[in-house]
Amino acid sequence: MSFEWFLGLSPVVQAFFATLFTWFLTALGSGLVFVFKTVNRKVLNGMLGFAAGVMIAASFWSLLAPAIDMAEQAGGTPWVPAALGFLCGGGFLLAVDKLLPHLHIDAGQGKTEGIKTSWQRSVLLVLAITLHNIPEGLAVGVAFGAAAANFSSATVAGAFALAIGIGLQNFPEGAAVSIPLRREGFSRTKSFLYGQASGIVEPIAGVIGAIAVVSMQSILPFALAFAAGAMIYVVAEELIPEAHSERHSDIPTIGVMLGFTVMMILDVALG
Repeated sequence: MSFEWFLGLSPVVQAFFATLFTWFLTALGSGLVFVFKTVNRKVLNGMLGFAAGVMIAASFWSLLAPAIDMAEQAGGTPWVPAALGFLCGGGFLLAVDKLLPHLHIDAGQGKTEGIKTSWQRSVLLVLAITLHNIPEGLAVGVAFGAAAANFSSATVAGAFALAIGIGLQNFPEGAAVSIPLRREGFSRTKSFLYGQASGIVEPIAGVIGAIAVVSMQSILPFALAFAAGAMIYVVAEELIPEAHSERHSDIPTIGVMLGFTVMMILDVALG
């Protein structure tokens, strides 16, 4: 199948289709609720570790490294926009984390984070995964926008590889929402709908990211690093701690190593 039709699209439309793909894989993972009512905790921990590994690798190979290369080609100090954008991305997610009410997997109602709310537990669980998906959609959008700027370090193939990697790690995230909801007594259909809803934000964030960098190409290095910082914040704050929430196990660590390797291979082979 030829992808020439895809290459002929504007970067904003490319980002939209790519993030629709990542949303679809979130829905596919949520669809596991029609097969399983529960998931083995070790399996879930391994999947969360895999997601963390993908995001770590994507943050460097697909975002930070191109940001540094672009800043250098533009004649600036290479590490300045990368460092500033990275910290601002993490700071943005920190602010959202403090403000948006959400609840992590297997946490009790009393452990709600963000501002106080009377929202249902199901809504809070969906919002927790939605927080993960904001920087993921943004990263894909920024990557396609960067590819349109004709920098040698940013290509459509590389952006496509990033979308594949993000999609792969969205699969377990969809299951991580829908299956716990099913275990708590929700119907299979309702659990699925809540699970896939957590990925709706990705096409929105993807389009916003692509429009921003296409409109203001001078912010490209900063924008790429911003997305990387936001993703690393999610890994350090959410994914790895949740993967190790029970007694010590090597399974999440193995998942991280496998996820990192898969994303690295995708980026190098396709980018």
